[in-house]
Amino acid sequence: MKMTKSLFTIPALLVCFGCGNPADKVAEATVSSKTNGPAAAAKTADTAAAKTRTYVLGPENSTIGFIGSKVTGKHDGGFKQFTGELQVVDGKLADTGNKIVIQMDSIWADNDRLTGHLKTPDFFNVAQIPTATFETISITPGQTNSTITGNLTLHGVTKQISFPATIQVSDSAVDVNAEFFIKRMDFDVKYPGKPNDLVRNEVVLKLKVKATPKA
Repeated sequence: MKMTKSLFTIPALLVCFGCGNPADKVAEATVSSKTNGPAAAAKTADTAAAKTRTYVLGPENSTIGFIGSKVTGKHDGGFKQFTGELQVVDGKLADTGNKIVIQMDSIWADNDRLTGHLKTPDFFNVAQIPTATFETISITPGQTNSTITGNLTLHGVTKQISFPATIQVSDSAVDVNAEFFIKRMDFDVKYPGKPNDLVRNEVVLKLKVKATPKA
């Protein structure tokens, strides 16, 4: 009898392990409908007046990944094509002038069928909305992490988001690392999934950016 109970317990435990939400382990990005304002415009002028160095980034030495999940499990993915520029003033990452542009058709997932589905109108509709962008408004240093605030345009919807990141600036590179989650429905990505296997609202974003001086 004890052996029978154990056999029934094992599948139940496996189901529980599959249903964990990856977003529970990372910070949530603060999201607002507010976008760029007068304060950011003033900072842009200050940046232009100072000595600025431009660093560039791409998939050769940076990664932009994500983890999406549903009731029964999770999927890893990312983007194969993106470009960006970062501005450094007086040895620090500038508040403004930092921008990343993602080619949404380059999206990939760990399942080929899912990769195709993510490109359709159910999710990102890449034929009609070919790019996503992020532009910074402010960089606020902290004791351990900095807080990056900027405008994220995804699926044709622009929201202001803030998230924690580690930033290292040197003459040879700017390294930015961050892991946080956003809610896809904030950006009108509303596909629910199957009734018995719902897609979660939270999506973890994983950034490993290394930008090098522009030639």
